[in-house]
Amino acid sequence: MQPEFWNDKRPAGVANEIDLGAYKSVIEVFERSCKKFADRPAFSNLGVTLSYAELDRLSAAFAAYLQKHTDLKPGDRIAVQLPNVLQYPIAVFGALRAGLIVVNTNPLYTAREMRHQFSDAGARALVYLNMFGHLVQEVLPDTEIEYLIEARMGDLQPGLKGPLLNAAVKYLKKLVPAFHLPQAVPFKSALAQGQGHALKPVKVSLDDIAVLQYTGGTTGVAKGAMLTHRNLVANMLQVDACLGQLGDDGRPLMQAGHEVLIAPLPLYHIYAFTVHCMCMMINGNHNVLITNPRDIPGFVKELAKWRFTGICGLNTLFVALMNHPDFRKLDFSALKLTNSGGTALVRATAEQWQQITGCAITEGYGLTETSPVVSTNPRGRLARLGTVGLPVPGTALKVIDEQGNELPLGEPGELCVKGPQVMKGYWQRPEATAEVLDAEGWLKTGDIAVIDPDGYLRIVDRKKDMIIVSGFNVYPNEIEEVVMAHPKVASCAAIGVPDEKSGEAVKLFVVPREPGLSVEELKAYCREQLTGYKVPKHIVLRDALPMSPVGKILRRELRETA
Repeated sequence: MQPEFWNDKRPAGVANEIDLGAYKSVIEVFERSCKKFADRPAFSNLGVTLSYAELDRLSAAFAAYLQKHTDLKPGDRIAVQLPNVLQYPIAVFGALRAGLIVVNTNPLYTAREMRHQFSDAGARALVYLNMFGHLVQEVLPDTEIEYLIEARMGDLQPGLKGPLLNAAVKYLKKLVPAFHLPQAVPFKSALAQGQGHALKPVKVSLDDIAVLQYTGGTTGVAKGAMLTHRNLVANMLQVDACLGQLGDDGRPLMQAGHEVLIAPLPLYHIYAFTVHCMCMMINGNHNVLITNPRDIPGFVKELAKWRFTGICGLNTLFVALMNHPDFRKLDFSALKLTNSGGTALVRATAEQWQQITGCAITEGYGLTETSPVVSTNPRGRLARLGTVGLPVPGTALKVIDEQGNELPLGEPGELCVKGPQVMKGYWQRPEATAEVLDAEGWLKTGDIAVIDPDGYLRIVDRKKDMIIVSGFNVYPNEIEEVVMAHPKVASCAAIGVPDEKSGEAVKLFVVPREPGLSVEELKAYCREQLTGYKVPKHIVLRDALPMSPVGKILRRELRETA
């Protein structure tokens, strides 16, 4: 279906087309917004608020530091491995302004995962939080990283608050394991050294890569999706167009410069990156960063400080918040936008959220490879629970059979997407790119979907075996590879099973090589080798696994019995 098919289906206020010539790069979006909304708050975290003017100044200092004190050149990769703290937008926009490609990295990665990503991306610089310094020290010899910039929780706190916070994190909470990286430059020093130099503007085009966003796509090892300035700018404009939907009062849903958005989802995840770092910026809105959304009591306490108008999250998070007794006591009178993505929204969650907050959850759909938003539900009466809504402007969708033939409306098949937000390809992986992207620009998503006759999109299944835990992609191949390295394991298989809290959880079936292997031993081993959300929640020891005639483990049968 071409984009025109949806033109008469969108709600009032949502444009059918976006102006791709509006900005020349992500840098231009950022710099224009910082000038236009200079005195307005941009980001708040840990009691500190940065205005757009301060964000402009600090990111320019960071960019100038990179230009003056390193030999990094435009197009070089810089990994940013930070949670939701103020240093994140400063480092990311500073790096982009210096012409570098940002490699978004999960701070909770294990050494094995960091090693793969840094090496694959060919990162030459890394910005990290000192809490993870011990892992940086461990992986550094196996990478091409030459420059280290070390952030601390108290970097942007005023006066004595900074050193006090840093001391509390290190000595009271004992969150900083010992490490030795004498070559690392403190984040504060980098800003101070950059402040004395003028930022040299770099020439960047819409076709240049802005971000390498790692994903397993639909198969095993993580690959870097090359997201260009055009991809990110386009998706920002597409999402912004949808936020222009008119309410019953004839006014757009989002008012420029007036919105307070709660950001609990990690900014290194493409969903939060596009919404909070890009989309809210063109409208001069205010993002409140939640550093540790797992600390629900702390999260609820933070929510009580703000008259927030929007929140982005996913099923797991909504359930955890609603289970906290103080959540119901919050003031929801200004809340008009609750967005859900990353994993399927459970109907019961949506109904309870609306009942407590008075605001309906709007579900959408996207992929790392599409920067990420493909479709979203309209607000209000036009929203349809159980669907992921209508494609964002300028996006074509089709559903194909196994032979690649387009199927009629209402028929399930593999969903394909075409639009300006579709990635350039996978970093240095032409074969993997060719598997998902055809010559006409159609991206195969690996998801089984139905386009209803009225244009709404429903995701019915995943073509591959990927498991989605709290919005994060978990690839069975990776887990199986790690577990197979255990000397007492003969064979294993990982599948996803429904989980009330996280949407899905990992269930692992293991055939021991010798007696005496315990579930506890396996869990401890997995915790050492895998990020928390990838660690199997359920482990079952078996004598054998179902196999095909050629000896392939049949995950499908395991899912049916599970």
